[in-house]
Amino acid sequence: MYKYLFALALILTLIFKQISPLNAKEPVAPLFPNLGNFSHPISSENALAQSYFNQGMTLAYGFNHAEAARSFAESTQQDPNCAICYWGIALVLGPNINAPMDESVTDQAWNALQKAVELSDNASESEKDYILALSQRYLENPPADRRPLDLAYAEAMQKVAQKYPEDLDAVTLYAEALMDTTPWDYWQEDGTPKPEGTQIIHTLESVLAREPDHIGANHLYIHAVEKEKPELGIGAADRLGNLVPGSGHLRHMPSHIYIRVGQYHNANIANQQAIAADLDYATGCHVQGLYPLVYMPHNQHFLWFGAVMNGQSAIALQAAQETAKVNQDLIRDPALAGVLQHYSSIPLYTLVRFSKWDEILATSPPESDLSYPLGVWHYARGMALVNKQKIDEARAELTQLEEIAEIPALKELKIFGFNPSSSILGISNQVLSAEIASQEKDFPSAIAHLEQAIEIEDSLIYTEPADWYHPVRQILGKTLNQAGQFSAAEAAYREDLVIYPDNGWSLYGLAQSLTAQGKISQAQQVQTQFQNVWQYADVEAL
Repeated sequence: MYKYLFALALILTLIFKQISPLNAKEPVAPLFPNLGNFSHPISSENALAQSYFNQGMTLAYGFNHAEAARSFAESTQQDPNCAICYWGIALVLGPNINAPMDESVTDQAWNALQKAVELSDNASESEKDYILALSQRYLENPPADRRPLDLAYAEAMQKVAQKYPEDLDAVTLYAEALMDTTPWDYWQEDGTPKPEGTQIIHTLESVLAREPDHIGANHLYIHAVEKEKPELGIGAADRLGNLVPGSGHLRHMPSHIYIRVGQYHNANIANQQAIAADLDYATGCHVQGLYPLVYMPHNQHFLWFGAVMNGQSAIALQAAQETAKVNQDLIRDPALAGVLQHYSSIPLYTLVRFSKWDEILATSPPESDLSYPLGVWHYARGMALVNKQKIDEARAELTQLEEIAEIPALKELKIFGFNPSSSILGISNQVLSAEIASQEKDFPSAIAHLEQAIEIEDSLIYTEPADWYHPVRQILGKTLNQAGQFSAAEAAYREDLVIYPDNGWSLYGLAQSLTAQGKISQAQQVQTQFQNVWQYADVEAL
């Protein structure tokens, strides 16, 4: 079962305590350029209140909730009698698919909602219904388990969407409310959508059929289909990237689809655009909180992964270094340790992927209490040493890695709140063991280790990019080719191409295995395909 992305209570506290929307007297938000032309008319004659409300909704649809709250707060400053403006504050202080409700802002959300209720006489009928629906989400003294409240809100928003079917924001907000009841868990193990997933997808498709450029519907639809049916999201991805040029996250979102359908070059372009947009935003606003801590490095992380899959080592190495620029004061924070320690390890993974053995051996170890990064360091050194024919030294690194992987705390140190870092080190252990065995020409042992690694890899909860950096089936295919088991290598590469379509690493290996089997026509077709997808690469696909 998918759970909330990670526990961020401490970080969210820092974000939202800066907002103080109900008591603000000075402007708390600028009006940003390049945020598109979204508009949701409200019951206010104040043009600036309308502009800030539109901006708040745009930012909310772009998952920049803290900045959205500041915009909604400013709309209340421009029109203190605007009920729906206070509704906006309460909306974005709530949970979303990437973070649960922060207990420290429940009072703030409750107070904003009560202000919206108090001012409801100034609201239109639909705005009153928006406010009434959101009232199902909050209590003055909420229980520890918020799920009944989230379910009640989703049910209430369904009624609003049914009452106002032409209000595409109401319909989209209903879909988002339903997604929040089961975040990142919309699909069955057999690849069919769960009942909630079916409802979410159909609801968002109904919006896109009427307004293909709806910001929120395109964004949410990508998340709804990316895991099992990414091809359905290609249209949304193609549209969304240019709808809100100033939103880094919305610029980035198409890459969630492009990565899944093998359009790695397009994914890289999307993330480069996202990085540029966020740099402009961060420079102008000196932004703090969750967005620069997690969302902005996420763009670099995605660029890194797309570049790796595309054989673009220079871009990948640079993106890895940027991803690793994490806040060292928070790298041990319980809410962020898993993801920040993972980000900090990306450069080492990249050096291994591109066989930079001397560079790896020149690195210094992480601090001793950072067990996960330290395990990655021993893995990387082991891979470097074995490829420099220093087998005994590689075995010593493997021993260190094995000991670290058994540290109980690593089972609780989860990357993005999902996969235990112990599982990632478990794969590292098997891959390094296989590499040592391969160097010694013990291919049966190497293959057995890689099959165990695949078993762990396949058990990982879906995330993008994947938490394990080098698809193990690619390694298995190469090992099987080396062992002369060309038919089995073909099968391994074809399996990997189902998971990572059109990736050059597997196309190259597949062409080799087909050639070795005498399947020359097939090999030539695959080689042509490889040359097309590898046109941006700066390394050989060995």
